[in-house]
Amino acid sequence: MLNRRTLAVAVMIIAASAIGSALFAQMTGTASVLRVVVVQTADPAAYAAAIAEGQAILTGLGSEATIRVWQARFAGEDTGSIVAAIEWPSMSAMAADDELMGGSEEMDAWLAGLSELRTIVSDSLYQEITQ
Repeated sequence: MLNRRTLAVAVMIIAASAIGSALFAQMTGTASVLRVVVVQTADPAAYAAAIAEGQAILTGLGSEATIRVWQARFAGEDTGSIVAAIEWPSMSAMAADDELMGGSEEMDAWLAGLSELRTIVSDSLYQEITQ
């Protein structure tokens, strides 16, 4: 049977291993990356439909990204705000998509159409620290 001291040491080793794995993933570019774009739009449904079109374009280009649109529900004065989130499996996948998007006329046209539907409030990039 394990005593408390042995159990505490085991828990610390497991926690250190998990933290080390997350840090290694960040350093090697294997941690997920999330771009969060907060927008103002008069028509959330049309914006979400346009984002679905963008997902189809990205998929057709060979992207690993997943785009979703979120609407704040329990957010105080920000209730109803709209967020688009683009997730990549790694920083290197995001960099590859940057190259894909930069050379695509279809992507350029899609982005131009988005500017008619929304105004960007903020644009942030997050890197996952849990694994």
